[in-house]
Amino acid sequence: RQRRRMRRHSTAGASSTAQARSLDVSGNDFVLNGQSHRILSGSVSYFRVLPEQWQDRLEKLVALGCNTAEVYVPWNLHEPSPGCFRFDGRRDLERFLQLCQQLGLDVLLRPGPYICAEWDFGGLPWWLLDQTDPVPLRSSDKDFLQRVELWWSGELLPRMKPFLAANGGPVVAVQIENEFGYWGSDPTYLERLKEMLLEGFGPECPLLFTSDGTFWPDLQANGGLDGVLRTANFGSEPRQRLKELRA
Repeated sequence: RQRRRMRRHSTAGASSTAQARSLDVSGNDFVLNGQSHRILSGSVSYFRVLPEQWQDRLEKLVALGCNTAEVYVPWNLHEPSPGCFRFDGRRDLERFLQLCQQLGLDVLLRPGPYICAEWDFGGLPWWLLDQTDPVPLRSSDKDFLQRVELWWSGELLPRMKPFLAANGGPVVAVQIENEFGYWGSDPTYLERLKEMLLEGFGPECPLLFTSDGTFWPDLQANGGLDGVLRTANFGSEPRQRLKELRA
């Protein structure tokens, strides 16, 4: 019964006929198309689950009462060697997003380029280090940013654009980097990532956000950006962590 009930809400996936939507922030609230909105999300890693199981796992997320899926995108899975981009089989992110939409799930897209996610090298390709003088990772180094731009602007963002909420898709927000405050301080790097998203998505760009810890002030200071929503990752004491985030 539960499965039939969830499938009844299915739609045709991202298309020009779907309703354009916009997620914004007003004070301490999220607002979706002008209405107060609560995000109840859970993370589903399409790259850890067989494609034949994607729908089952997403249906279970809906059964838990969630309305949103958090979706990491591991760069190293999609570009296993320089310039070789793959979106087949378990890498078929577009099909996974279509399933999210068919089940009425919004998506918080987390494309990194570093994702952590307890995934090998945090999703960064191994070949970035395969040279005598490896490029400085997660930095404003021009060679590193060039590789990110080839991945994002050349492949990923064009594929994601039809799935943006403004285009009738499920992606209501996109995260910039992941817990960068634990890594270092390089605002030029974060700003360039923001620019890539704005350039790649244009006026349809959804809400952008960063996510860092709150355990000491430098985490949010180094990992966040002015004009971008700051969020917090924490495993316990949520009231205290939210208080620290809002301080």
